[in-house]
Amino acid sequence: MTVAQSVFFVFVTLAIALGVSLASVAYFRRVTLPRPAVGAFNGNDMVIMMGFVIALPFLYLSLPGWLLPPVLGLTLAGGLAVGYGPVVRRGLVRWSLIVALLAADWLAARTAEDDPTHALPYWLVNSVVIMMMAVGAANLNAQGGLKLRHVSRFALALAAYDLFFATVVPLTQKLFGAVQGYAFAPSAGLRMGEFGAVLGMGDLLVYALFTTVAYKAYGRSGLALALGLVAVFGALGPTLTPITVEALTGHLPEVVPAQIFFGPAAFFGYVVLRRRGPERRMADVRPPARLATAHGQPGAASPRNRP
Repeated sequence: MTVAQSVFFVFVTLAIALGVSLASVAYFRRVTLPRPAVGAFNGNDMVIMMGFVIALPFLYLSLPGWLLPPVLGLTLAGGLAVGYGPVVRRGLVRWSLIVALLAADWLAARTAEDDPTHALPYWLVNSVVIMMMAVGAANLNAQGGLKLRHVSRFALALAAYDLFFATVVPLTQKLFGAVQGYAFAPSAGLRMGEFGAVLGMGDLLVYALFTTVAYKAYGRSGLALALGLVAVFGALGPTLTPITVEALTGHLPEVVPAQIFFGPAAFFGYVVLRRRGPERRMADVRPPARLATAHGQPGAASPRNRP
């Protein structure tokens, strides 16, 4: 890989990691999602989510190739419908937009006759879909009551999970190879030839979730720290490591899980932030402008409560 290619892929990774994080915070500030019917999200929900993280790769690998895109597409459609319901309230319009977006993803994968993983339209459309999914899911959890301590522990658990399944049991590599090129593949980024910069949907969800909850909990100071951690440990670390390994050994690692860098950093960031005092709750936070509220009426924030 040339120096120019290395710089380009570092920029791509930074743009995606910071882009999804900032988009999630912007969505948090402007859109209020309905409260979950089962109450506030807490640590138990993180345990359940971790169970899904462990189970889903085995499910994806067990599915025949023809069934994988429909399963992924239905999952994305449901997530987008819930996450963006307050923005597009009319069901017919919302579902029409979702179907159009997913159809564009499917067509981009199908029209790349040789190899969709090296086709720019496929990566652009698929990345938009996955980033939108991460933003919506992050806000559902952040606005649903999830605290920074829950997110940081979840990120740390994911780091241990990724380290084990990337080194001891090569599940991560198998999953990466199994879903790449399919429509609705749960990853965002870009590949050119044998090189690329790709972040999984799980990584993007953790970045968006950590940044949004840090902003909710500690305001701008939490946001600044979270964005710094995402940039250094969520983008630069995972991107520069394979380049460094290739320079030293002549071998380019196929997959470098980003969470082995970001998980410990996120937990350390939480330890630093909690010294500032208790976390703010959703009840303490009033976004400066609302496109929608749980009751369907526009609202304005009190100046003294604005983050």
